[in-house]
Amino acid sequence: MTLSRRGVLTAGGAAGALAVTGAGPAAAAPGDGGGRPAVRTGFARLAADGYRLLAGRKVGVVTNPTGITADVRHIVDVMHADGRVDLTAVFGPEHGFRGTAQAGGSEGRYDDPATGLPVYDTYLKSGQALADVFTASGVDTVVFDIQDAGARFYTYIWTLYDCMEAAALAGKRFVVLDRPNPVSGRAALGPVLDPAFATFVGRREIAQAHGMTVAELALLFDAEFLAARPVELEVVKMAGWRRSDFFDGTGLPWVPPSPNMPTPGTALVYPGTCLFEGTNLSEGRGTTRPFELLGAEGIDHRWAAAANALDLPGVAFREAYFAPTFSKFQGKTVGGVQLHVHDREAFDPVRTGIALLVTAKRTWSGFAWRADNWIDKLTGNSRVRTMIDAGADTDEVVAAWAADLAAFRAVRRKYLLYR
Repeated sequence: MTLSRRGVLTAGGAAGALAVTGAGPAAAAPGDGGGRPAVRTGFARLAADGYRLLAGRKVGVVTNPTGITADVRHIVDVMHADGRVDLTAVFGPEHGFRGTAQAGGSEGRYDDPATGLPVYDTYLKSGQALADVFTASGVDTVVFDIQDAGARFYTYIWTLYDCMEAAALAGKRFVVLDRPNPVSGRAALGPVLDPAFATFVGRREIAQAHGMTVAELALLFDAEFLAARPVELEVVKMAGWRRSDFFDGTGLPWVPPSPNMPTPGTALVYPGTCLFEGTNLSEGRGTTRPFELLGAEGIDHRWAAAANALDLPGVAFREAYFAPTFSKFQGKTVGGVQLHVHDREAFDPVRTGIALLVTAKRTWSGFAWRADNWIDKLTGNSRVRTMIDAGADTDEVVAAWAADLAAFRAVRRKYLLYR
């Protein structure tokens, strides 16, 4: 079903045209093949309804390689071939529309060879500069369809936020097609961003592991952070998704949303182990297990032993050695740990990430934060870094954000679309 601004169900008109219900079966969508997965994405339901929500509109799509159908066709290719959609532009985020760029890069402005459509670069653009891109494209409706990873510092949700704000500035309608949170939507975890630390890895005050889908986040952003300049927002829910579902229960194909997010298992640990980007340790980039392997020259078995001694729920740590092919310690053999999650229901990625920082600092004399204090941008505050430096243990650091997290959870509840 389609929701309007601030989560009010619409009853008629163009905004209410999507007839498929939130949970029941529906006809196969164009590009979805013969079989149907357990979960039907927002795009699948939009297509099954004949794209009525986009009728008579000049449409631009913000997407990347994850914007696919159940039979792994890209939604841009599907809509471009369908005369019922006037698709006139594509907007590419970090890593690009077709995904050719590494972290911190994009594809720039070009014409897509497969469709001939103009592709505009949104990466590191916001506010009026991004609004001008939407205006120059000639679209009147901007559609967002990107698979998120579930962590505050995964930049696609801030592409969503920036595009919503820009759409409001440019007077464009904004439609969000929902996809699953791959690590489930059971709970919000970790520190809440302090606005003083806002960057592209955290624009606004949400938890480090937000436990929401992109459509739910869009509703929250619109009501809580963009109310002074509201966007004409509509979201298309999934069918069949439950908050307890991990990605492998959806039946949907996984496409890496960025080069170092190869599997749903990567996404499971990422909200905690990405914190190692803020240290001089490797976070596993340049290996086949990014964010599951962590290490540095000079680390030995003592780190894994110290982490295992904490008896953290749902996870064990293996002494590991690896040689990254790029990024930190390129071509050098380093020692460290590999995370092995054996009970994902019990596993808390953020608490685990903090525990690993605490034990790394205590067992390896070479431990250091990045000189630019990037850890503060990732955690959304300076408190985590200063407490660990002062000798705080894991429980003390986690307790320090409890009140802020409780307040965010109360706000979050108002925008949840699924049980």
